Amino acid sequence: MTSAFSFSARLGLHAVRGATLAEVDAAAALQHRTDRKYLVPLDLARDLVAQLADSHHVLDLAGRRTTSYLSTYFDTEQLGAWRAHVQRRRHRWKVRTRLYAEDGLCRVEVKTKDGRGATVKHALRVPATAYGALDAQTAQFVDDVLGGCGIPVTAGELSPAAEVRYVRAALADLDHGTRVTLDGALTCHHDNRVAALDAGHVLIETKGSIRPAPADRLLLSLGARPAPLSKYIVGQSLLTPGLPDNDVRRLARTHFTTAETSPEPLLERIPAA
Repeated sequence: MTSAFSFSARLGLHAVRGATLAEVDAAAALQHRTDRKYLVPLDLARDLVAQLADSHHVLDLAGRRTTSYLSTYFDTEQLGAWRAHVQRRRHRWKVRTRLYAEDGLCRVEVKTKDGRGATVKHALRVPATAYGALDAQTAQFVDDVLGGCGIPVTAGELSPAAEVRYVRAALADLDHGTRVTLDGALTCHHDNRVAALDAGHVLIETKGSIRPAPADRLLLSLGARPAPLSKYIVGQSLLTPGLPDNDVRRLARTHFTTAETSPEPLLERIPAA
């Protein structure tokens, strides 16, 4: 992955006050939230960070201000999660295992949409060695969440469909409980192909209430507009042959490139616990 230190420096994160994970979680855990995404040039992302410095803190983990993420997404053989998203169905869902690489932490996460369109995220902590698979315990967790949301999909129908990797910085407004994440070095992997976001752009997500947060208003003032970009949906849209054209693919083609790559053993991407 691209150097996390380099990404931090390019965003100017050194100028932002730090906060611990406990402080960020206490103020802005946001398991039930409205997400807005923006694909912006790096210079605009840096301007946003500078303008948020007075009201936001950056997540600081013993001096490290970014984290490398790896996420394996699961889908049905017919790509039910992908199709629900691109068809903008009311009941959308995603299932993934997520690895926080430097810390060796792993979670199984299930994301759904509620009746108002807000994102609801459910998470279960698992050992790092469980990354990329669903065992009996995690399958039960997935079944309970999806079943409780009325989504007629079971873990037994799911298999790994794509992997997404990126470096993330997280900013939080500790007084108002909103967050902003900035993702760079973003790549999507499927079979032996990869789609990569160009190095001059950053994917920004704001996470808060249904009302736009100060970060959203700043982004609008800087000329950015929300974009319907899901990392998994981008990966499948660009890398899986035969899928129908869609708005996500047309938007992603502007800033993503695709290429063939050599398969990489899963265990080499999981640090020792």
